Amino acid sequence: MFLNSWSLGLTLAGLIVLALGIFAGRTAIRVLRYWDPSSDSNLQIKLENEIWLASTLVEYGLGFQIITLILFVLAADTFCQVIVGAMCATGALLANDFGMPALMVKLIGVFLYGFWIVLHKLDISSETYPLVKTKYIYLLLILPLLLADITLQTLYIAYLSPDIITSCCAVVFGSSAETGRNLLESFPQNTLLLLYYGSIIALIIVGCILLKRWMLPLAAAFSAGWLWFLGLATVAIITVFSSYIYAMPYHNCPFCILKPEYHYIGFALYFTLIPASFFGLSTLLVEPFKNRKDLAGPVSKYQRIAIRTSLVLLVLLAVISSYHYLLYMISGGES
Repeated sequence: MFLNSWSLGLTLAGLIVLALGIFAGRTAIRVLRYWDPSSDSNLQIKLENEIWLASTLVEYGLGFQIITLILFVLAADTFCQVIVGAMCATGALLANDFGMPALMVKLIGVFLYGFWIVLHKLDISSETYPLVKTKYIYLLLILPLLLADITLQTLYIAYLSPDIITSCCAVVFGSSAETGRNLLESFPQNTLLLLYYGSIIALIIVGCILLKRWMLPLAAAFSAGWLWFLGLATVAIITVFSSYIYAMPYHNCPFCILKPEYHYIGFALYFTLIPASFFGLSTLLVEPFKNRKDLAGPVSKYQRIAIRTSLVLLVLLAVISSYHYLLYMISGGES
């Protein structure tokens, strides 16, 4: 599969990002050993120039690695055309033991890579660069994840074969024991909807309160709520809303909604849910940096922007996810 255009693109991108990560890792070690903002030595001046280059390269590299999550899913959707039994990305990702782990690592990476970019933006907002050592320690910590990300992606592509027989989404996310219920059948639809809309209302209320008055316990609840909502919304999209999008009661797939015949609505759902969850979670994570020199203002400003962004995206998610469900109910589908 390496001769496939998607495979070549993903592999080349992975190698470039890995090379940038290794270069930045070398800079990180030098920063941890020699960085001294009170010094005006030649070494310190060289390090200041070097961190600008390294940080910029890492920012763009990690940003592009976040985008590879989309490219990876699109590639898997293309691979399903040549794999026996696969109807969408679900079958292609299950074609070997590396597909789903690669997807999960990429999804986790979106949050961890994104947080490094947030740290970098906060750091350069001050002339004293108070987060230089912090962000480079963090970079060294996420480099193994970056390596695992690229390795799993490469192994997935390497072990793909048109001769593999895999399962389609109708089997994986379809009925269980001919009951007509989804694989995640332990979650009743009414309970899920109650939790889903109740969580949306709670997050909006807490977010609006935080915008008027910052309270650390409430901020902790807000970020924890986003972690809860990320899992809840994912389950709700798969088990409830997807069947209304497909207009098929027993078709529940997280990937088919990305297809053109469903107007790419899956991208709208995931592109609101994932960024909203990231901004909601990061609201609390940046709180400790308020105590760093010259960062109280930039951190507070970022928190306000993050809360507003997460709430706007949350409202959009609620509207998009509810559209087909409400259309079904208004048209008398339950009668």
